[in-house]
Amino acid sequence: MYKCFWKLIIDFILSLLILAILFPILLVVIMCLYFSDKDAGIFFYQERPGKDGKIFKVIKFKTMTDERDIEGNLLPNEQRVTSIGRFIRSTSIDELPQLFNVLKGDMSLIGPRPLLPRYLELYNSEQARRHDVRPGITGWAQVNGRNAISWTRKFELDVWYVDHCSFLLDVKIILLTIKNVLQRKNVVISTGGFDGTN
Repeated sequence: MYKCFWKLIIDFILSLLILAILFPILLVVIMCLYFSDKDAGIFFYQERPGKDGKIFKVIKFKTMTDERDIEGNLLPNEQRVTSIGRFIRSTSIDELPQLFNVLKGDMSLIGPRPLLPRYLELYNSEQARRHDVRPGITGWAQVNGRNAISWTRKFELDVWYVDHCSFLLDVKIILLTIKNVLQRKNVVISTGGFDGTN
């Protein structure tokens, strides 16, 4: 009952509350990105698989510019990450626009992190079960190692969450996420990779 009904309602209400509370911070971030990203835009949209593998567009703050060399090729990722972009990533602020994905019903506050569509065909039948629930802004794998554990272990934790999803577990994950963000624990400032961060 919780996984199929109450979780969706709680996600919607909490997302609205969080957006209302954090609106001043989001406004400041938007202004900083506008002036620092050299016309690259404020938001980054990318296709990701959601529940049952259905593709949707995830929304994040854009932390890299679109600067190119004289031949028109994008500069290396590490050269395009702005100083404000590094800070936004290290504090996980870049994930906050995904609250709009939650309001739309594409994502949940808690669930397996959505990866890139091209990896769908690489999952075995057990790993593919991570798509039995809506993907989350944070999840069981994120509070149990995040970037410090192997992808195989992440998939194991994702499937474990699918099988044990409950209100109390979601509350625990939210509290652990807040703790990890405040401590900046297991955060790696990636410049692109398996999850296609920008």
